[in-house]
Amino acid sequence: MKVTGFTFIRNGIKFDYPVVEAITSILPICDEFVVLVGNSDDNTLDLIRAIGSEKIKIHESIWDDSLRVGGKVLAKETDKAFSKISEDTDWCFYIQGDEVVHEKYLPAVLEAMKKWKENPEVDGLLFKYNHFYGSYDYLGANSSWYRREIRVIKNNKNIYSYKDAQGFRKEEDKKLNVKLIDAYVYHYGWVRLPEKMRAKAYNFSRLYRNDEELAKREVQLNDFDYSGVDALNKFTGTHPKVMQARIDKINWEFDYDLSKNKFLLKHKFKLFVEKLTGYRPFEYKNYKII
Repeated sequence: MKVTGFTFIRNGIKFDYPVVEAITSILPICDEFVVLVGNSDDNTLDLIRAIGSEKIKIHESIWDDSLRVGGKVLAKETDKAFSKISEDTDWCFYIQGDEVVHEKYLPAVLEAMKKWKENPEVDGLLFKYNHFYGSYDYLGANSSWYRREIRVIKNNKNIYSYKDAQGFRKEEDKKLNVKLIDAYVYHYGWVRLPEKMRAKAYNFSRLYRNDEELAKREVQLNDFDYSGVDALNKFTGTHPKVMQARIDKINWEFDYDLSKNKFLLKHKFKLFVEKLTGYRPFEYKNYKII
């Protein structure tokens, strides 16, 4: 069985993406790793080269900024990285530049790959998610945070990245048939120095809006206001080992009073039903669990 990881990144240093941690978190179970480095304003290419693993295959890419509205360019870059994976690969492990997998979950991922490798009905593996916010100590708590997504797919070139690259679909716009596994992706997209978070948020807005819409928003590159969140939970687990050095260097303070959580009625209802049954009403599911 051959496993190839794949990701894309642009301006990873400028916007403080933990992309090295993302790659190295799953590298132990990958035979190869395709990294598509976009045209950057910083030394992202050198950053990836410095990982120093023979498994890593670096390719360079020029982003098509005409596809930026709606986040289409993110799916385009994902597909370009996917296309670089060799034909003899069985499973493709996708990870984004702000996602990290805890080492304790790697055996479960590998076991699932072996179990479902020969089953033609299984297109991919579905992961659970922890969304960190403000610091490494808090998790997003309301039902607007997506709780599951596909991160491992079969090496089937009929599969493609969907919309803004959150998930995947296959020919004729069909949802993938997946197996839910007991493994989490730790999403650190909302944990940065406030000034870096603001710059990243503005840059991300540019991937979804045209110049006219951005001008109306009058987004300024001042510090990001983390206090606007409505509800968080305290994280009581451990972080992946590859994240420890980054965590040790945290140079901003964020504390949150859990008693100030404000859940809209719709979130209260969804979370109540989920706690009672395990089912979340009206949840967006870009996949079919089989």
